[in-house]
Amino acid sequence: MSSSSIMSRSRRILKEKGIRGLLVKMWLRADRARLKLLERYYTAQFHKIYYNKPDTVQGVHWFGTKVQKLPSDLWMYQEIIHETNPDVIVETGTADGGSAMFFASLFDLRKRGEIVTIDILPCKASHPRVTKLIGSSTDPSIVEKVKKMADGKKALVILDSDHGMAHVLKEMESYAALVPIGGYMVVEDTNINGHPVDPLFGPGPMEAVREFLKGRNDFVADLRRERLLLTMHPGGWLKRVR
Repeated sequence: MSSSSIMSRSRRILKEKGIRGLLVKMWLRADRARLKLLERYYTAQFHKIYYNKPDTVQGVHWFGTKVQKLPSDLWMYQEIIHETNPDVIVETGTADGGSAMFFASLFDLRKRGEIVTIDILPCKASHPRVTKLIGSSTDPSIVEKVKKMADGKKALVILDSDHGMAHVLKEMESYAALVPIGGYMVVEDTNINGHPVDPLFGPGPMEAVREFLKGRNDFVADLRRERLLLTMHPGGWLKRVR
């Protein structure tokens, strides 16, 4: 076989392998995209089933006190507290007080920290680390009181009161400045209004988040906080980056 024939054959083989390799890469890329779509679809379907069962979200308790949060979201809060080491948690929407008691228990483990929780109605649950404020979370007097209590401290802000878009947006604008760089403001229940549950709710937390993030670069949605797949706050785990 002549040298030119050998070279020609070598080029042909290399070309075939190159095309084959490219096709394999394209197939793998398409397969990953397909798997991602399937993951989103089945996660959304399970989310709807879980959310609409009366004994799942509504049946979660912390040492006997109703929490009304997903166990996976509570676990993610534990991770955030460990990683960011907040001095104070500012929570709007006390409800039965279960989440405030949960956070207080975590703070007990590290022997420091306080929780300021706000609601228009009182609740019976109590803990030495928890301060309960009665009133609207957007009332200027309440906002000012919270700012004084959090002054000079690293805050984790959790918004879970009235879920109307206007109210949530006002909360975000009122409390965002309390969050240090690297800290979090979590807008809860962004899953409602069809994201993927309760499609008839109307503009709510998700829409407030989208409006809040327009034209600003100090907060970003941290999608790592959704890695457990099931969360009631998709796109709502906002990390301050500047």
